[in-house]
Amino acid sequence: MADLDTIDRNLLRLLQEDGRRTTLDLAQRVGLSPTGTSQRVKRLFRDGFITAVRAVLDPRKIGRGTMVFIQVRLDQTTPHVFDKFAEAVANAPEVLECHMVVGGFDYLVKARIADMSVFQEFLQRVILPLPGVRETHTYTSVADVKPDALLLI
Repeated sequence: MADLDTIDRNLLRLLQEDGRRTTLDLAQRVGLSPTGTSQRVKRLFRDGFITAVRAVLDPRKIGRGTMVFIQVRLDQTTPHVFDKFAEAVANAPEVLECHMVVGGFDYLVKARIADMSVFQEFLQRVILPLPGVRETHTYTSVADVKPDALLLI
């Protein structure tokens, strides 16, 4: 963070809000020349502050309107089982995120499915066959209270 000045932070905020902003628009908003702005944005990419720019899709429009969170407890916690689990989750297109956590379970999986009518099929096809799965608990999101929040810096 020490490497970022106010202009860098503003650029990061503006690009999080809308990654399609033009260099000219960014330059006007932060008070720099387009060349200076372009160089800063390139540096922010090069230094790893910005890792990707992508479109955010409406999940309902693409048949993935239901968000589920699945707590997964493994029957063994060995590096081999963790590696196999991570590999399998990475290949499941419905899974948006998967986090190894500490506490009462081993992983928290965030997935999007069409609706609850296909949940059992998803669970049996994707989650339960994962290496080492002993137990799962599922929570369905009924409202997006604060989805895709910006990282404030």
